[in-house]
This record gives sequence, structure tokens and C-alpha cells, in this order.
Amino acid sequence: MFDEIQFGKINRLPKYLFSAINEIKMQMRHNNEDVIDFSMGNPDGMPPKVVMDKLCESAKKPKNQGYSVSKGIYKLRLALCEWYKRRFNVDLDPNLEVCVGMGSKEGFVHLVQAITNVGDCAIVPEPAYPIHYHAFIINGANVSTFGITYNDYYELDERAFFESLQKALYESFPKPKFVVVNFPHNPTTTIVKKGFYEKLVKLAKKERFYIISDIAYAELYFGDFKTPSIFEVKGAKDVAVETYTLSKSYNMAGWRIGFVAGNKKIIEALQKIKGWIDYGIYTPIQVAATIALNKCDDDVIKIRKTYEKRMEVMIDSFKKAGWELQKPQASMFIWAKIPEQCSHLGSLEFAKRLLVEAKIAVSPGAGFGKAGEGYVRIALIENEKRIRQAAKNLKKFLKQFSE
Repeated sequence: MFDEIQFGKINRLPKYLFSAINEIKMQMRHNNEDVIDFSMGNPDGMPPKVVMDKLCESAKKPKNQGYSVSKGIYKLRLALCEWYKRRFNVDLDPNLEVCVGMGSKEGFVHLVQAITNVGDCAIVPEPAYPIHYHAFIINGANVSTFGITYNDYYELDERAFFESLQKALYESFPKPKFVVVNFPHNPTTTIVKKGFYEKLVKLAKKERFYIISDIAYAELYFGDFKTPSIFEVKGAKDVAVETYTLSKSYNMAGWRIGFVAGNKKIIEALQKIKGWIDYGIYTPIQVAATIALNKCDDDVIKIRKTYEKRMEVMIDSFKKAGWELQKPQASMFIWAKIPEQCSHLGSLEFAKRLLVEAKIAVSPGAGFGKAGEGYVRIALIENEKRIRQAAKNLKKFLKQFSE
């Protein structure tokens, strides 16, 4: 209608690459086809019973039906601080160093909205969870990227990381104000240890940038590995904030409960902007989330073991079907190199054909940036029976490439 009125932010956003897969998937389901869906990190389990019970109890109270608190109710912020103390031996101030978000993704967008100016520069290593990159674009900032590398055990190549980061800091204009890190990594599952954060905090203080660390998958770790927090490093709160969510560890994805914790200046900015744009999450959900953090450590262990078992079943059954996958040490994903005989297809075309011909949905690596090409991300969100069925479908699908 009014062609002269353009929406600049929207014009800067590319087409959502995953929509191509989603559209095919929805059409197949509309046609009553049985799609085995590994495409989205959407937990299939129920939250702990005690959490559900508390939600129902709290929802029946008249006093809980009004507006809530945009930064999160005090008891929930306190519960996160107590969780950090138990889990990482880290002390946080519930008033000054914690803000509740409407989910991790939304919380990240609000955070970036609060702290970036038009024209600012952030560094986001690739492959990347798309919002880590595009939250800055939406808010008029610019992004510099570099590819991460890792070994067969999905352990970060720290030397290459810091060489690339230092290069990006010197070559980007204007000088970057923010560096985003995400370990355990989505999509690649790459992990780091405390020493990585020690180096990163030291560099941040030297080069004067803030760190945004996303630990959404902190509790989904396997074997001898245990996810560290950046706040285990002395002085990290001077330069960093960390985001966490109840979506994965507690099967509470649809509840939209996330957190940002750390640097007081950044938390103050986030709390202020949220005070202007929202009235907070429904109070009964926050009350139930408090119970999750305070009383459900054993449930998290069970959820973690569920993902680990699924991962083992998938690696074993897919190998027998002709697709060898590397074992991750953390997260709810497997980052899988496209089978050699299918490499010419590229990640998007491979994902489309796998969906249409084998009824298996995965996320194409190209959707996570150029560095993701040649891979697909497989979410461990189907049960073991469905995983084995997928392996049977996969075997038939791959047979055509060897004939």
C-alpha cells in the first residue's frame, strides 16, 4: 500500500532457512504421513510432577491472577541464586545480578535490545543458534563472525578460537562491544572447560568488551564431563552475563522461563527495559519454576539419562544403517556430518530429501551459518522405539546412493 514506508529491521533479516523444512513437514503431517521429527530442540517429556502440582495449586489463588513482576518474583530470583551456589559455588545477588526472562530466546533478545546501540558491533562465532546473531541485527547492530573448530570429541580448539577472536577484535569496525559464547554449543555440541573462560575473561578486560555466555544446555552433560559456568572465574561478573533456561533441563520449554545473571550494569539495563515493555510472566508459572530449581535436582538427572540413552541408541542404530555419528559430551543434539555419499547434496537438500523420502526431519546445518554447511543437527526428542524406526527408514534411503 505505502511502498515508500519500509521496515528496515525486517528487511535486514534473511528468510528463515528452517521454514523450508517446516513447510514440508507440516504438509506431510496434513497428509497423515508419519514424520519422525528430530528437527527442533523441543523436549517431549513432562515437567516434574511436583512442579505441575504447584502450578495447579498456585493458579487457583485469586491473588496470583494479576500483573506479575517484569524482572521476576523475588523467590524465583533467589532460587536461581541458590541453584548457582549448589551447582557452581557461585554467589549472586538476587536483586542486582539476576533478571527473569520470558524464555531464554526472548530474554536474549530483550538483553540485546537493552544494551546495544544502532551501529554497535558484536562478535558471534559460527555455527550459531540463529537468534544469537540476528538479535543484534534486529536492534540495528552489526555482527562479525568466525568459524569454530573442535576435535572428534567435540572439544573446542581453544588456540584457533582465540586467534580468530583476536583477529576479529582488531579487524572489526567499530570496535566490538560484545562477544557471544554458547557452551555446550548449539548446534555443534562443542564443550569447553573452566580454563577457556579464564582466558576469555582476561581478554575481555584487556580489550574492553562484555561477554554474553549462553548455558542453556548446562545440565545435559554425559560421562565424566560437567559443564562449567563463566562465573567460576574470579572477576567474571565484571565483564560477563550468563543466560540459562528451564526449557531443556526440566522439560519446561513451553513455560517460557529463562534467566540472565551477572554484571550489575547489564542486569540493571535489562530490568529497566523490561519494566517498560512487559508485566512479567504469569505468577503461578514463576512459583512453579521456583519449585523446579529448589526441589528437582533428581528429576534433572533422570532427564539427562534419558537423553544419554537416546543418544547411544541413535549412534548404534544409525551406524548399522550406514551413517556413522560422533558421540557428543553434552546437549540434547547430535551434530552429524552428512553421509559421504550424500555430501554433494548440501545440508538443505539432504534434509529435504531425508524428510520426503525417509520421513525423518532434521535441521540443515546451513541454517546456523556458513560454517554449518555439510552438517545437520539431530535433536534427541523422539523415544528409543522411534529412533530405531528412523534407522530402518534411513537404511532404505541411503541404499539408493550406493547403487
